[in-house]
Amino acid sequence: MHRFGGLLTAAFILLAGAAAAESECRADRVELRGPGGKSAFTVEVAATDAERSQGLMHRESMARFAGMFFIFDHPHSAAFWMENTLIPLDMLFIDETGLVRTVHENAVPLDRTPIQGGPDILYVLEINGGMAAMLGLEAGAELRHPSIDPALAVWPCE
Repeated sequence: MHRFGGLLTAAFILLAGAAAAESECRADRVELRGPGGKSAFTVEVAATDAERSQGLMHRESMARFAGMFFIFDHPHSAAFWMENTLIPLDMLFIDETGLVRTVHENAVPLDRTPIQGGPDILYVLEINGGMAAMLGLEAGAELRHPSIDPALAVWPCE
């Protein structure tokens, strides 16, 4: 009986560790929470001018829970377009606290029309078109990522 109890304790520790690792903030992952619940995306980070300029251009597909997370040097009025982008995207425009301010759904591939995200945007998350609606992601949702200053974050990394 003692051995069985030890196995249960070991199993509990492994499950607890896996749950902690799952909610751990990482540079290649963003988490969002809002009225639709919680969701997470594995992301490529675009933090340099060259990375931001390239974005998701010329890609024919993207994994379902993948995305690109754009990090800017300072808050600004953000506008994106879809030139040379082959897949429809949802764009979430996020302020310095991690608050989603604007969601633009299903941006049209190859369209050069600027998509305005609004003022004071520091981050933009691009995900597959239709995912925001499917997951209930809308303005007011909260995003967390290690790049967000914990002193400002509405949902800080732990």
